[in-house]
Amino acid sequence: MRLKPLVATLTASVAAAVALTVTTAAAGPATAPAPAPRPAAKPAAPAFTHPGVLVGRGQLDFVRAKVQAKQQPWKGAFDKMMASPYASLSRPAKPRAVVECGSGSSPNKGCTEERQDAIAAYTQALAWSVTKDPKYAKKAIQIMDAWSGVIKDHTNSNAPLQTGWAGSAWPRAAEIIKHTYPGGWAGSGRFATMLRKVYLPEVVNGAPTKNGNWELIMTEAAIGIAVHLDDKAVYDKAVATYLARVPAYIYLKTDGPLPKGPKGTGIDTRAELVKYWQGQSTFADGLTQETCRDFGHTAWGLAAAAHTAETTRLQGKDLYPKVAERLRQAYGFHTRLENGAAAPSWLCGGKVKRGMGANTEVGYNALQFRAGISMTQTGVFTERRRPAGTDNYFVAWETLTHARNPK
Repeated sequence: MRLKPLVATLTASVAAAVALTVTTAAAGPATAPAPAPRPAAKPAAPAFTHPGVLVGRGQLDFVRAKVQAKQQPWKGAFDKMMASPYASLSRPAKPRAVVECGSGSSPNKGCTEERQDAIAAYTQALAWSVTKDPKYAKKAIQIMDAWSGVIKDHTNSNAPLQTGWAGSAWPRAAEIIKHTYPGGWAGSGRFATMLRKVYLPEVVNGAPTKNGNWELIMTEAAIGIAVHLDDKAVYDKAVATYLARVPAYIYLKTDGPLPKGPKGTGIDTRAELVKYWQGQSTFADGLTQETCRDFGHTAWGLAAAAHTAETTRLQGKDLYPKVAERLRQAYGFHTRLENGAAAPSWLCGGKVKRGMGANTEVGYNALQFRAGISMTQTGVFTERRRPAGTDNYFVAWETLTHARNPK
């Protein structure tokens, strides 16, 4: 008696289901449920650390604390920097569309102005970092904007080296301003374009047949520009150039009886190497390819080698371990002679042209202070010249930025 209501109920349910199926089919396929949203992709980790060209944030904070505490040698170094024309807020920038530099900067059409304006921008950026006074950051921006809005090219025989000198200093200033100044820099993109289009093509391929200071300075510029542009391909190329050039610039006895020739030049026979090494035919640990030319150019090569290693350290790929022994030997070899030792008869005919200048702070700090490598002769030479100023080319204020700086 109870089955009839149950069957009736089931029949009605089936009919309703059939009707629903027909209706749905007539209306088209049913919409599939929306897939669950995927979790947002994490942004890629930045390839580079900023600021990270020669000086990093930790170094800058260390310097600021020392200057504020009036501790030496940093306070004296800062005062010397601020007393220089490069720190003047009324200093006009002097950009040129085409900078023409011949051998020995003759002709000199904008060569001095470009180098000095790059150092001025870096000086103002350091002044901002220490004082936190926006007027210095704005002055640095004014100088960089003046050049990025005008310059188009470098010409004549010294163009690659000139570009290397200025191109080493510009990214240091730009890194500090772009990554520490909260007031913003509207022209930073145009400045980056200037570095990529005007400077990078002149320096990125090096100068393997020239004296070694050329390629080391150009490589310093290339690696600094690469960091500022976040360009890993250019950075890696500059690192490869550097690792090939340093062993071809500084001799070690472990190289064998002859120094290494610059990569890709074919300078590899004894006669060719002796000629390339300024006529020097006896080789000793720390001798450089330009020692018998003069110590000034040699010091530029060593400074650029140390600067580049310093930037790689800030970027997490420290190249100091690969070049430390060569730098240690080269600094010691030359500063011993600078400190008064007589040149032996086998070296440059018994006569050397001294005059390294204040170019040893970065390498000395890295090897003696941070790595604990004994650098007695270099220490005497370096500390006697403190506070270091600027060579008006690409070395500037390195007692301030690197003396006993652990960061």
